[in-house]
Amino acid sequence: MALQEYKPGTAFSGVIGRTVDQSSPAWPEPLRAKKGTPNVLFIVLDDTGFGQFGCYGSPIKTPNLDALAANGLRYNNLHTTALCSPSRSCIMTGRNHHSNAMACITEGSTGYPGSNGNIPFENGFLSEILLQKGYNTYAIGKWHLTPADQLSAAGPYDRWPLGRGFERYYGFLGGDTHQYYPALVYDNHQVHPDKTPEEGYHFNADIADKAISFIADSKQIAPDKPFFMYFCPGAMHAPHHVPKEWADAYAGQFDDGWEAYREKVFARQKEMGIVPQNAELSRHDPDVPHWDSLSADEKRLYARMMEVFAGFFTHTDYHIGRLLDFLKNIGEFENTIIMVISDNGASAEGGLQGSINETLFFNNVPETLEDNLKEIDKLGGPETFNHYPWGWTWAGNTPFRRWKRETYRGGISDPLIVHWPQGIKAKGEIRTQYAHAIDLVPTVLELLEIDPPTTIRGVTQSPIEGVSFAHTLDNAEAPSKHITQYFEMMGHRSLYYDGWRAVCPWPGPSFTEAGKPFGVPIAKDTLTELDAHHWELYHIAEDFAENHNIAADNRAKLIEMVATWYVEAGKYNVLPVDGRGVQRLAEERPQIAEARTRYTYYPNTQEIPSNSAVRVLNRLHSITADVEIPQGGAEGVLLAHGGNDGGYAFYVKGGKLHWVHNYLARSLYHLQSKESIPEGRHQLRFEFEPTGQVDLATGKGAPGRAQLYIDEKLVGQTDVSVTIPLNIGVSSGLTCGFAPGSPVTPDYEPPFKFTGKIYTVVVDVSGDLIHDHEAEMRTIMARQ
Repeated sequence: MALQEYKPGTAFSGVIGRTVDQSSPAWPEPLRAKKGTPNVLFIVLDDTGFGQFGCYGSPIKTPNLDALAANGLRYNNLHTTALCSPSRSCIMTGRNHHSNAMACITEGSTGYPGSNGNIPFENGFLSEILLQKGYNTYAIGKWHLTPADQLSAAGPYDRWPLGRGFERYYGFLGGDTHQYYPALVYDNHQVHPDKTPEEGYHFNADIADKAISFIADSKQIAPDKPFFMYFCPGAMHAPHHVPKEWADAYAGQFDDGWEAYREKVFARQKEMGIVPQNAELSRHDPDVPHWDSLSADEKRLYARMMEVFAGFFTHTDYHIGRLLDFLKNIGEFENTIIMVISDNGASAEGGLQGSINETLFFNNVPETLEDNLKEIDKLGGPETFNHYPWGWTWAGNTPFRRWKRETYRGGISDPLIVHWPQGIKAKGEIRTQYAHAIDLVPTVLELLEIDPPTTIRGVTQSPIEGVSFAHTLDNAEAPSKHITQYFEMMGHRSLYYDGWRAVCPWPGPSFTEAGKPFGVPIAKDTLTELDAHHWELYHIAEDFAENHNIAADNRAKLIEMVATWYVEAGKYNVLPVDGRGVQRLAEERPQIAEARTRYTYYPNTQEIPSNSAVRVLNRLHSITADVEIPQGGAEGVLLAHGGNDGGYAFYVKGGKLHWVHNYLARSLYHLQSKESIPEGRHQLRFEFEPTGQVDLATGKGAPGRAQLYIDEKLVGQTDVSVTIPLNIGVSSGLTCGFAPGSPVTPDYEPPFKFTGKIYTVVVDVSGDLIHDHEAEMRTIMARQ
């Protein structure tokens, strides 16, 4: 007799008699996808500009992405939000970023409905939808969609990947990570790489391995069960980390500079049909120096930074290719809907001169050519946290103007490749219809013949705000259905409407022209002035790269566009307009635990994200480790926060007590005890007392006096001239009893686990200090 099944939630369809021989069994029907249902693979790259994919005209070799384009479709009119977390929220929900409460990155959240960083549960993720339809769901790589205050082991976990419809996850939860020492999370717990950089570890290879294994785990058991994979390398976000041989493959290829790059890429884009034949290359950006004006040293450094970036992209493409090859080998490639997108334009966080340590940018610290040249041979390796200069950012967005964080097309126009051989007849064609990141979800649902659910896990769902572009896949002449789209990012605003774009740049068309840097707040009077006099108007149906501001001759159209922007802003929780940049990172936010003056840490627990860790910068504080030193001594980390891009470490080595403050890879302040630590149980203590003022504008934290104590006896003291002002290195959080990430100091090798016993490590920020009365008396006596 055939197995009888009934749909869960309906009446039992079998027969229940007094005994089994009088009864007929029936089973709840398992959740199964329809036979032949395609897999779905989203590949989301980070900080990759319109002119950086090989198949969009770049000289960077991306053969695997190029092959997808050659056998699929390229869109030249796809848009994002200009920043990563907001764009990723759009990609996953089909709703606008302010509707997702994601006006900025999660670390830049503010206390307003469109900006608090908590993506509403009524805005369901594609993973949650497809999970209900019998899919396996996997997230790999960068996440950056959980509120910053909810990233610690204390949770809550409902906005981690496994809380938003993914069955398995492997990657990092924040905005970027060290590619050699990543802050790894596996499902809902932290893990550490199984190899060191010296043994060949790199995050790209690791996530490709995990992606393949996740799919293989299921397919070997249920070969017909489809999967949805959200595959997000850390690339091409800084740090640009890649083994040297990959960068060396581009040696000399960028020596002619960023203007030459733009000209060559633009010519190729026209040959490919990526841009219209009547398109004009955007102007030379006023914030970017002419290549010919640079010194020989500057050219050498900046060319090498681009070689490293290019090698990193080719390396990333190689490991994407490994995943695609696996799908081919198991016969799933032809029936997998693949969409490749970048989350925003190329990134300008490297600054005018590029950076060997991106954390400097987040601390307002300027870099010098002299400092960076010293590290040129280390670029791409584990000792740096590097990023290229603005010139390559500008070039990477060819043919558009400007870059990430701004809503000119350079910040919001991104590549989109769509590939599905079994479902799309067109091959190698270009699509020009207007599209936005919010359109991916409704397009996939239409292709899968799935209606958006009215509820997910009992939560009534909001309307999807995106518009499907499925009708364009096999019809190059199909009309655009996405007619209106607003943009706002850190006060930079624009609106698309049916072939027109209005842009209100903040602080101006360029920093040079504005006379202001990025991140300046916008006051009420300033906004009024901007609305009255600073909106620009472009007819991009005829002016692809926004070169001709025709606002003066089309006043009525401009007024209509500005009014429409405010209508959209009201509809999607965009207000208030907030022009602040780095300042947002320091905004006070809710924490899972109330602020306190004493923080107790325990050994070998999970790494604590920086935003949940005790904040010791610019304040009086002490660190006290209650330890047991065994016979023969012990060594290892007591407490550490940060990595080789900046942070501090409190540790034991060579029988002595040590403290190191790494000022953003610029300088190391190392204090060692004059006396050895005896065997037995002891209180090992560090104290820091500020002795001067903070200068946030120039990236200088409070100077101070550092002291070491063993059982309340002063055993070491030094003056520290400058400390980190705002943000401890982004590569690692706080750990107790070990330090598995990149090392704060070269004085130890990770993980440098403490070999004695740690009972607790207490960080006190109440201001209480141990007084060395003997030393005080000596001072008093000396002054008599």
